[in-house]
Amino acid sequence: MTLPDVLAPLALGLADPEATASIVAERPARGGRAAAVLVLIETTETGPEIIFVERANTLRNHPGQIAFPGGGVDEVDASYEAAALREGVEEIGLEPAGVSVIGRLPGAHVAVSGFDVVAVIGWWHSPVPVSAADPGEVARVIRVPVARLVEPEQRTMVRIGDQYRGPAFLVDDPEDPDEPIMIWGLTAHILDGVLDMAGWTQDWDGERFTDIPARYRTDARAQRSGSDAH
Repeated sequence: MTLPDVLAPLALGLADPEATASIVAERPARGGRAAAVLVLIETTETGPEIIFVERANTLRNHPGQIAFPGGGVDEVDASYEAAALREGVEEIGLEPAGVSVIGRLPGAHVAVSGFDVVAVIGWWHSPVPVSAADPGEVARVIRVPVARLVEPEQRTMVRIGDQYRGPAFLVDDPEDPDEPIMIWGLTAHILDGVLDMAGWTQDWDGERFTDIPARYRTDARAQRSGSDAH
């Protein structure tokens, strides 16, 4: 399966250990439990799109937040790639045969959960309908065009006291036009790095700060003890 030209710069970047390490340099792995997330990119006639999930509100860690499909690496998983694809099957009904792995990032630590998270980047060359396959984990699946993610007005920064400062993305919520979705924390760090590596980033105001909406503040309150955001 030949990689589309639009993904070629991303593939080159992911093959460069220094480039991948720089994305997670601010939050290196600390020997926590291994986890993997899947950055699933579909290339459409109108441009690439990325798949996110809204985590179930009943989860202990990061309830209701926007994330990539993923979870802990299990004994049955032969690799981080296998774990990320398995989680995609369990959470959104993904068909693994329809995904070509482009590369992965080094582990990044999440203090709230104690995980060291490896992001696996995949090209979804043969998409199938996906949805919240496990309601206990996922409330819904959200597909966002890259063209929307990189619009300067969709980009912002967030902070939590002196403990956390990082990028965030604001995108339209198809279920609630009055309140945008916010992507922040580790998911936004990974997304920011992937967009940059792919050459898709547009200039944006890195000094613009936006408050984290109340519906995403469960983890934010926990951060005041001095840990990282998700």
